Amino acid sequence: MTWLLIIALAVGLLALAWFRTPSWLSALLALAALAGTIWQSAGWPVVTLYAITAAALTVVAIRPLRRVLISDRLFGWFKSVLPPISDTEREALDAGTVWWDAELFSGRPRWKKLFGIDKPALSAEEQAFLDGPVEELCGMLDEWQINNELMDLPPEAWQFIRDKRFLSMIIPKEYGGLGFSAQGNAAVVTKIASRSLSAAVSVMVPNSLGPGELLMHFGTDEQKNHYLPRLARGEDIPCFALTSPLAGSDAAAMPDEGIVCKQEFNGREVLGLRVSWDKRYITLAPVASVLGLAFKAKDPDGLLGDKKNLGITCALIPTETPGVEIGDRHRPGGSIFLNGPTRGQDVFIPLDWVIGGRERVGQGWRMLMHCLAAGRAISLPAQSVANGKLTSMTTGAYARVRYQFKQPIGQFEGIAEPLARIGGETYRMEAAHKLTLSALDHGEKPVVLSAILKAYLTEANRRVLNDAMDVHGGKAVVEGPNNYLSIPWQSIPVAITVEGANILTRSMIVFGQGAIRCHPWLLKEMESAADDDAAAFDRALFGHIGFVISNFVRAPLLGLTGGLLSRSPVSGPTANLYRSVNRLSAAFTLVADLCLLILGGKFKFKEMLSGRLADALAHLYMASASLRRFEDDGRPAEDLPLVRWAVADSLKQVEEALYAVLHNFPVGGPGGLLRVLLFPWGRRQRSADDRTCLAISGLLQEQSESRERLIAGAYISSQDDGTGLVLKAFEAVLKAAPAEMAVRNALKVVPSPVNVDEVVSKAVASGVITEEQGTDLKRAQELTAKVIAVDEFTPGEIGGQQAMKPPMAKAS
Repeated sequence: MTWLLIIALAVGLLALAWFRTPSWLSALLALAALAGTIWQSAGWPVVTLYAITAAALTVVAIRPLRRVLISDRLFGWFKSVLPPISDTEREALDAGTVWWDAELFSGRPRWKKLFGIDKPALSAEEQAFLDGPVEELCGMLDEWQINNELMDLPPEAWQFIRDKRFLSMIIPKEYGGLGFSAQGNAAVVTKIASRSLSAAVSVMVPNSLGPGELLMHFGTDEQKNHYLPRLARGEDIPCFALTSPLAGSDAAAMPDEGIVCKQEFNGREVLGLRVSWDKRYITLAPVASVLGLAFKAKDPDGLLGDKKNLGITCALIPTETPGVEIGDRHRPGGSIFLNGPTRGQDVFIPLDWVIGGRERVGQGWRMLMHCLAAGRAISLPAQSVANGKLTSMTTGAYARVRYQFKQPIGQFEGIAEPLARIGGETYRMEAAHKLTLSALDHGEKPVVLSAILKAYLTEANRRVLNDAMDVHGGKAVVEGPNNYLSIPWQSIPVAITVEGANILTRSMIVFGQGAIRCHPWLLKEMESAADDDAAAFDRALFGHIGFVISNFVRAPLLGLTGGLLSRSPVSGPTANLYRSVNRLSAAFTLVADLCLLILGGKFKFKEMLSGRLADALAHLYMASASLRRFEDDGRPAEDLPLVRWAVADSLKQVEEALYAVLHNFPVGGPGGLLRVLLFPWGRRQRSADDRTCLAISGLLQEQSESRERLIAGAYISSQDDGTGLVLKAFEAVLKAAPAEMAVRNALKVVPSPVNVDEVVSKAVASGVITEEQGTDLKRAQELTAKVIAVDEFTPGEIGGQQAMKPPMAKAS
């Protein structure tokens, strides 16, 4: 009998741990077998246990009976503790779709789903646009001149942007737009951003959340036919005004309002809205000809129906409309892209200026959330990827050409460490970005993943720029035309703050929204309570209970075996990394579910716990994306250091986040027990080892296929500007390396810009190197000297009070 119970226990546990939808039979079989083993060892009659098990099976199997005895009794309690969901929260929850994030939340991700979408690729038309107009535009741009002399893009650049329809990448070809994919859109923004943030912002905003996308999804045919061709041709410049002084992150609390009324317009009385607003931080507002505006519509006189407060509404208003005020410019830190306030007081607009017409009055928030689910995954992440490529390209080159203590600074491990971080972060950022773009092009609207990209890639952007600044030292401190890091570094707060400040996105959106959207049962339970549907609640409740039991078995087993019991979709050097993702996914799911169960509606206010769980979910996604990228690239052996660094760092972040949650678990005792069950061997995830870091540092400092893959898509300057010079010096130093080594070995001297002429003369005369090699060595040192040099300005060029010598002290 004991052996039968043990076999039943094993079968039940395996069924629970590895079937995606555990049956109640397997659940009760496992629990009954476990109890039976204990029961028999205590010498109690096993038949009593069987009777209890049979009774439990009967209750669970007969739905009307279990509803009467269990679920209906819990239904009223659940409704009473469930926090109210506002209309804006519900609309945010309804927006977009879930995809791989839901798989990670299941605790048993199906890797076939991750590999079920196409490999990231550009169309021939998109690639031609990158190689032609985008390359040409980048050549027109001088970020120092834009930010310190013109205070705007050059007029010829603006005209080129209009003529080549850069502002219409998302507009379908039938309306005269380019009709690019998400991959194509992002590739254009990435390349421009690697040259000029001001130009990138100017291009990306009309192709992101704004009038164009809102019109495409929600506009009337008349609105589309009027505005989309004009936007595509650049005849209209759009902006979209959402943020108010009193409603920043809490945009739904905007005080701006429009009162439904009748008024004479163009010689006849029409139904419309009298709108008042005060908006700020509006990109392109200073030059916009059409203003997209979000406000709260109210109908006190019941002209549209019985409802008085109609909700957030979006409208398109020509900026020449009487009463529309475009204020003076803001000056965003680190970048001079056009941005400013707009205001209006009692501005009358006809009802057909509402995007989507009368039927869309009050649906603005839903429309915005729908568009944000896609747009937030494209533009700001593209800017972050661009800076990753820029820093990988220039910092690796600078570390190779800059000598201190008679050797390239990149040979010092203190420099190799930040170089490895730059390379690993860039690899991971682009992997997550391209994977999400593929999902968008596949028809998904991954609202949670887009929030992850916005928050976590812009934070990675901050880290790679900080590391690059540290490696460059004084070269990056002194501003000027040849400093390619200063302006991107100063502009970091812009990306961190806009489209949902990162603190808010991490602590409230990624997991707060992700838990409801991605969990297989939680949203169904909430919807059943909102709809007062006891039958639906019964199905969701018992599905949820089975889900928890299943993960309670699976997660400790994977923790005990280090994930070895789970499957990897690939073999080879990355197989164990997949198993680690499986293991930590199961642990994350169980910890998250128990936190939600214990805290219930109070979890909404536990932002520290929510933020840590967001970290875990985000890094599980980025680890998955890095693994997928390695496969998409053809599994190149030389990229193994990059994928190992990226995944190891992400998995360590996941483990640390879960440890922090368990350390601050809502109930202390269970938190400690869970830590033992899920991490029986303690912290197992380690950062990439020194060998891996040195390998990444080395590939950034050499011309290799791996380096080329990492920086592909950035603008490569051929001019004698900052980035152009450091790349020319990099190539020259590598070409002259054999000659340099020969000189060092034979003459025991290190060539430098100061002594290169004398050293080359001696080396050529003594036959150590050829004249051609000597020429290469001189060119390398000349270019290195230009790279090391920093910009100098006269007092007049700097402005302000003239620098003066202090007065001489009089002799006493």
